[in-house]
Amino acid sequence: MSLTVPSPVLKDAKVLICGIANEHSIAYGCARAFRELGADLAITYLNEKARPHVEPLARDLGAPIFLPLDVSQPGELEAVFAHIEKTWGRLDVLVHSIAWAPKEDLQGGLLDCSAEGFAKAMDVSCHSFIRMARLAAPLMKDGGTMFAMSYYGANKVVENYNLMGPVKAALEASARYLAHELGPRGIRVHPISPGPLKTRAASGLKDFDLLLADAARRAPMGELVDIMDVGFTCAFLATPYARRLSGQTLYVDGGVNVMA
Repeated sequence: MSLTVPSPVLKDAKVLICGIANEHSIAYGCARAFRELGADLAITYLNEKARPHVEPLARDLGAPIFLPLDVSQPGELEAVFAHIEKTWGRLDVLVHSIAWAPKEDLQGGLLDCSAEGFAKAMDVSCHSFIRMARLAAPLMKDGGTMFAMSYYGANKVVENYNLMGPVKAALEASARYLAHELGPRGIRVHPISPGPLKTRAASGLKDFDLLLADAARRAPMGELVDIMDVGFTCAFLATPYARRLSGQTLYVDGGVNVMA
């Protein structure tokens, strides 16, 4: 069976990108990749402190929707989706690239993690994806694709990843269950697991430079991935070429995950 695919392959697709902090963000790589394939972008920024770093990027990408979004603030998530519904009337792709944990809980061992810190990390980094999916699904009237960013530490112990290991494991499991629930509606859900990247979020991990060096040494391809590698993987998965893929964690790490 042949597929009729427009060129550019995602022309006029409506894509919401959440989680850009600066030009080094994985979410920015996703935004650039989707835009290159013809999509229209809605981009969010965390708060007024973050806005000056994100607004020029959104402007360069020609994003017609640019809104604040702190998932921990009541009503902000709902406001974003209400604006998208009013402006576009639909949504084709959701990219959730948001993770946060209190520094004192992140940099200590799991045994020392506070209940409050664990709950906050889980709410922002995991449950917010479920809330987004609930709001996005009705707008994906002809099907769609949802992405959440994970990491290898969700499945194997990574030194100093600490609290975020269980949190990302919960995120991956949530994505699988959402793929099951939303599949009948033509909506596909993917946890994406990039290799280590120098992002603002990663800078909070202890000895992160050592993690980067180890990944580059162990990768079968001999080098680290970059944000565009992640972005183009997501863009591919949102096309008709990946129409029967859903629910599985996709590793974008140069092959590090296959190494013992």
